[in-house]
Amino acid sequence: MRWEPDARGRLEQAAMELYGERGFDETTVAEIAKRAGLTERTFFRHFADKREVLFSGSELLVSAIVDAVLAAPDSATAFDAVAAGIDAAAEVLTELRDRARQRQRIIDANTELQERELIKMERLSESIAAALCRRGVAEPAASLAAGAGVAAFRTAFATWVHDDNAPDFSRVIAEAVAELRAVTAAVPSAGATA
Repeated sequence: MRWEPDARGRLEQAAMELYGERGFDETTVAEIAKRAGLTERTFFRHFADKREVLFSGSELLVSAIVDAVLAAPDSATAFDAVAAGIDAAAEVLTELRDRARQRQRIIDANTELQERELIKMERLSESIAAALCRRGVAEPAASLAAGAGVAAFRTAFATWVHDDNAPDFSRVIAEAVAELRAVTAAVPSAGATA
């Protein structure tokens, strides 16, 4: 068998180019492999299907976030631990802004991919909640804090990839977290009377 230098990277680049040129639905695995100068068999050694080109690597993001949640100081509140986790996402994604933008354009243009992205975000929320439970946070507080953190992350990510003037991702995340804290602080509890 002939060695194929950076086959995975070449396949990713070819797929992203074709998705951008022709659209996700109109692009076949055969076309991706051909553009990369590889075989379909090689494609399937690296990716389960053509969607995975867009969603592979999410394990690294989840791992970085969960590790940061678990590493937060013992004195941190549940949401402070989540905020530390989503801030860790900035370290993973900052160098990938151009690819993140290109990826998001492709996802935004396809309902099936948008659904897949929502499933990915739900799994991220579940992973964060599980990490909070390991820290001793009880349910439903763990799931609520995780869900709020993922909402802040999604808002920050959308700003970061769509706004050419957005500052670095870490700062955008900090702003989203601060906004979420302000909004939740201003909301009266369910038992409060006016």
